[in-house]
Amino acid sequence: MVKKNKLMMGLSGLMMSGLVLAACGNGGDNADNGGGEGDNGSGETVTLNYANWNLGTESDQTVERMMVDAFNESQDDIEVVIDDSITTDDWDGSLSTAASAGELPDVFMMNNIPTSYSNEWLMDISDMAAEDEQFQSIPESVRTASEIDGKTVSIPFATHLMGYYVNNDILNDKNLPVAEYGMSMDDFLEGVRSSTNISEDTVGLENASQIVDWYPGTVNEDFGWFTYNDENGMYSLDSSEMSEGVSTAQDLGANGYTYVNMSDEDKERMSGDDTGAAFRNGQITYFYNGTWMNSSFATDTDIDWDFIGLPGGNSVIVNDFVGIAQNTEHAEEAYEFAKFMTFGKEGFMKRIELVEENDFGFNTLPISTDQEILDAYWEKVDIPGIKAAYEDLDESMIEGFKVVPGFAKSRYEATTGISIGDEENATIGYIIDQSVAGNVNYQDYASQLQELAQQAHDEAVEEMGISEE
Repeated sequence: MVKKNKLMMGLSGLMMSGLVLAACGNGGDNADNGGGEGDNGSGETVTLNYANWNLGTESDQTVERMMVDAFNESQDDIEVVIDDSITTDDWDGSLSTAASAGELPDVFMMNNIPTSYSNEWLMDISDMAAEDEQFQSIPESVRTASEIDGKTVSIPFATHLMGYYVNNDILNDKNLPVAEYGMSMDDFLEGVRSSTNISEDTVGLENASQIVDWYPGTVNEDFGWFTYNDENGMYSLDSSEMSEGVSTAQDLGANGYTYVNMSDEDKERMSGDDTGAAFRNGQITYFYNGTWMNSSFATDTDIDWDFIGLPGGNSVIVNDFVGIAQNTEHAEEAYEFAKFMTFGKEGFMKRIELVEENDFGFNTLPISTDQEILDAYWEKVDIPGIKAAYEDLDESMIEGFKVVPGFAKSRYEATTGISIGDEENATIGYIIDQSVAGNVNYQDYASQLQELAQQAHDEAVEEMGISEE
């Protein structure tokens, strides 16, 4: 349980800045457009171009720009230059343009690994990673997520967890059991229902729609996020567990246990349409979000909050990844820089130092299991549920968008040819939303959704030229 004054100063900054888009690095022929002419052996300076969405502007004093400066100060023959040609309003488009001109940044953040791999942007760094003991200290679940077809083609830049934050003040006030990481599904659902009293301005759940993504994987260990099994590359949208998840979400929404389904009048009396404000104001018991919210909750609320992950002792891993450009002329130098910015011990300890000195918030959980890193981090971050969830990291589900081929189409975008309401060609995502809303019967469409989702995935795998057998 965490109150505002129980967090160490390392969490007091706003952690959310710069976590939404992806970036990349440049491997050109000269110091002006990526890649110096010299190398470490020649004594000349190697110039690396770097692109990331989280850097802010040149006038901003962000921890990420400070990290780049710290790396440059530690080097005699490598200089990292920020590539501003990769723009946050069209990240993948900017990367495509740079790639077409042979000017991908040497190191770059990416929206998702499969697309970057299909576009032939990524260097295979398997040999460097295999020989690096510090890379092997990355948690197995995170390290595996950086691979395609058994090859390491990316480096985890940041690791986040998604799950439920809880307001234990509401539970205490209603004489209900305090929620902790590992609570059962039955206790979670009972807590949602029993803590709801709209007349007293409290509601159990922010929104039920996320349940369809995590529920199957919490009741069946063969399933991951949105039923996906990464061992065989198969979805199971026609399974009983998926139907149960939809039914559970529909029941909670229809029976008044979610904030988003309240009347406009009740919302206006409470916190309007801002569910985050409603949680911080003590009006929602369980709020689904990611650990990038820690700093905001640490500074903007006095409620007794904690992170409990998902029912049953699980959580969802959301990773950001950087890649090294396939056409870089300085692979080893690019790897060393990427390591400093991500999982490397020297760099992560520097990150902790900068966070403390500048009163920033952490924008990642530890990306290494090195004990010195863990001790330093948890000394600053006093959130019991997040520490417990991190210790179970290798048992957690991986959010699919950044790592599963074709996931966006499988989950949201693939069209069904089905006419529902105003939608003449409803998407998978629309039918699932309408099922949760109670407007259609999910089981009527489950087989077709399964077929379309699997097809979108299989086509993406084929395009990548890989095998999941």
